[in-house]
Amino acid sequence: MHETQILSTLPGVSEPALKSQGRARALVFDACDLGVVLRAVLFVEIVLAVGAMFGTQNPVEWVARLALLTGGALPATLAWLIAACSAKRLIQRLPTRGQYAAGVLLGALAGLWACAMLAFVGAAASPPWWASAATGALLAALLVVALALRARGRTPAATTARLTELQSRIRPHFLFNTLNSAIALVRAEPAKAESLLEDLSDLFRHALVEQGEAVTLAEELVLAQRYLGIEQVRFGERLQVQWQIDPRAGTALLPPLLLQPLVENAVKHGVEPSSWGGRLRVSTELRGSRVVVRITNTLPAESARIGAPRPGHGIALANVRARLALLHDVQAEFSAGVRGSLYEVRLTLPPKRATNSAETGHRSPATRKT
Repeated sequence: MHETQILSTLPGVSEPALKSQGRARALVFDACDLGVVLRAVLFVEIVLAVGAMFGTQNPVEWVARLALLTGGALPATLAWLIAACSAKRLIQRLPTRGQYAAGVLLGALAGLWACAMLAFVGAAASPPWWASAATGALLAALLVVALALRARGRTPAATTARLTELQSRIRPHFLFNTLNSAIALVRAEPAKAESLLEDLSDLFRHALVEQGEAVTLAEELVLAQRYLGIEQVRFGERLQVQWQIDPRAGTALLPPLLLQPLVENAVKHGVEPSSWGGRLRVSTELRGSRVVVRITNTLPAESARIGAPRPGHGIALANVRARLALLHDVQAEFSAGVRGSLYEVRLTLPPKRATNSAETGHRSPATRKT
């Protein structure tokens, strides 16, 4: 039996590396996100729309003034976002107050730029430089505070989701069933019993070890294979699993322990209630600039007849949706529902390119069919 690390740190991560990660400064706000860009532009436009109402007599004047202000403020807003994103690593080196000050200072400079653009086109006879700088600083301060609150909200939300998933994942009956299966195989098929216990130890080690905010899709697939390997010993020929894995999609990032509850739901609601068992298919694909992950399973005869799966609490699906939104915001999509005679869970993620396998430090499961 090969040695298996139980309740230990992840392989390849040394103690000094963990300590150095713990000493790294936390980034207060991150402007390198599509959702942040959309929200920032919308926020500035709303402020401009309200401000343009002052001094206008009719809707036509309001639209004209709003268009003029947008011509100066929109490029300045995009410049603030680009500058904050480009200087992300430099800003991260600053203390917390320094990061807030940097965001506000960039906002003041963006306000001066907007004022200069309006003065250049002759929209302001006497440019209000100080007022523009103060307005830019104020809007930037509001954006920085909103981004900081969103980043701070990741920790308790992720912790709550993690605890809820652990309660649903490491259920006593699953552990007891696995141990009973191993006991039954010890004398008849000791090699299979050994493999079963190794998969179980790896599954629990990954579930209980702190893994950070994100892991690669390839790592999540390895964990899902461990779980389904255990379940296949229990169900035998009743559980048919098909893997269609695109190695190019393996570097996409996911919250840790995300796929396992999805495949567990597929087994619990699609295979276990059925007298003849069922089929489960896991596929990943790099499609253009998106990574698509699909988990499909057949439905029991009664559920397939009425076109709906067996009702559940929906906790796992809600946690998956919330954790994806926290990590990828609007760049991730999640859907789940009945597609004909199958139940399909679909995740769409942004890809994460890596220069070589040493940088990513993950294993990519090969395409196979069991």
